[in-house]
Amino acid sequence: MLSLSEFLTPDRIVEMDDPGDRNAVIDAAARLLADASLQSVSAVVDSLRQRERMGSTAIGHGVAIPHGRSDVFPDTRAAFLRLRPGVDFESGDGMPVDLVFAMSVPEHFTQRHLQLLSDLAQRFGDADFRTALRQAPDAVALRHILLASA
Repeated sequence: MLSLSEFLTPDRIVEMDDPGDRNAVIDAAARLLADASLQSVSAVVDSLRQRERMGSTAIGHGVAIPHGRSDVFPDTRAAFLRLRPGVDFESGDGMPVDLVFAMSVPEHFTQRHLQLLSDLAQRFGDADFRTALRQAPDAVALRHILLASA
């Protein structure tokens, strides 16, 4: 299984209190994924929202993996947000989403993108992993769980 530290950095792992709605969460994820330029934030927001319009990226059990393809960055970038309270992502199981793993993937990374999504779905399908993330006392502990995992 992939190492999340390949594309997830400690500064992109956050807790978000009173997250609002799905659009606010997507906007926050895009800001984490992007650099300081407003143009890159806008491009990432657009790619994430475009994918979300195709169908919810919620995978069940309170987890969503918003992702989009963009040539803004030469490599894959990821961000993790733990939401309190959870937000309606129109999940198939009806559960509010409180664990969000967002990604921006270069346009040409088609096969890599699919492999990442498969690995993430497997990882977040693990109830113990989800529980550990939900019970982590703070962002430092979240970072340890996410970045120390295989």
